[in-house]
Amino acid sequence: MIILIAGASHGGKTILAQRMLEKYKYPYLSIDHLKMGLIRSGMTDLTPEEDDELTDHLCPIVREIIKTAVENEQNLIVEGGYIPFDWRNSFDERYLQSIRFICLAMSDEYIDSHFEEIKSHGSDIETRLDDSYCTVEQLKQDNHQIIDGYQSNGEKITLITENFDDSIREVLDQHIPFCRAETLL
Repeated sequence: MIILIAGASHGGKTILAQRMLEKYKYPYLSIDHLKMGLIRSGMTDLTPEEDDELTDHLCPIVREIIKTAVENEQNLIVEGGYIPFDWRNSFDERYLQSIRFICLAMSDEYIDSHFEEIKSHGSDIETRLDDSYCTVEQLKQDNHQIIDGYQSNGEKITLITENFDDSIREVLDQHIPFCRAETLL
């Protein structure tokens, strides 16, 4: 089972992945870690700010990691902001059967009423060295782009409107992974 978690910056992707790791004991891959490994190793001249180019660069690598995990009947959580809106086009049905997609997004009202709280949790799992770009307007713009992009490709969005923890708990309860019988033994 592959659990693919997408969403805008500060939307809770990494927190959800961490909670899934704790609940299901599935390892997780942060696409941000892969991005920084490529950048810091000098294997690309791209910078962390070049989101579109990074998506094009990282997508083939992440796609093949996912395929390998499916082929080996391994469980894996993959989370990050570099998942193309049309990600399903990269997989045929035998892979798609083993992938569960989750997209987290926040409503404008939630961002307006919880902005300081959202920013205060920005480094809960991974340390953000520079969070100065995070403004109410930027969060709204990013979330609109995520919602529009994934919905236009037929994806369901988990919209956080009132309580972040309740929304995450609901996702955890709704996305109970399936397991092969031999995995349970």
